[in-house]
Amino acid sequence: MKKIGIADRLLLLGTGVLAAYQVAVGIEGLELLPIICYTVGFGALLVSGLLLMILGFEILGSPITVIVSTLIPLSLSLGLIVEYLPRFTGIYLVFSVAGFLIVAISRYTLHGKGAAMVLAPIHGIAGLLLFGLPIWLVLQGSLASGFVMVGIGGALMGVGGLLLSFLKAGRPILSQTAILSVLPALFFLTTTAFIYGFAQV
Repeated sequence: MKKIGIADRLLLLGTGVLAAYQVAVGIEGLELLPIICYTVGFGALLVSGLLLMILGFEILGSPITVIVSTLIPLSLSLGLIVEYLPRFTGIYLVFSVAGFLIVAISRYTLHGKGAAMVLAPIHGIAGLLLFGLPIWLVLQGSLASGFVMVGIGGALMGVGGLLLSFLKAGRPILSQTAILSVLPALFFLTTTAFIYGFAQV
């Protein structure tokens, strides 16, 4: 497996700093539940980045890493639902909690393709919401055009997730070295896009 380099660590450190900043500053004018969702999401980004930076790419094979990273799309997409589609809060909250628990359990009870098949639809639904909802809100004129960056962040996260999923399933789109080489940059760009987008609210 590719060893993590200095440039990778710097990008992951930058990711951690940005995520920590967002956790500390928050988003003004929100109610408690979306604040909790966004805080958990950016907190998970912070923890994931730090784990990679300190322990290297080998940590990607750990169940804990997958469980923590699952919180990112689920929490951020739940925050968007609560804030902009509140009538769906109940059903999506159930989906998010159930999805997280299913992923957590599957990491210790299933292996290989079985675990990937459990993870894919949960990440897929959350990722599509995280990508599509901000763009739809901007097109509707509900929010400033800069908010589309949240959707771009969701797309970048989806790319990273797909690359890792196919790699773990034994059908990599790119070589393992190539995937691990771009992963820190994807983390950094994703976090930057999220923070810029949410700042436009």
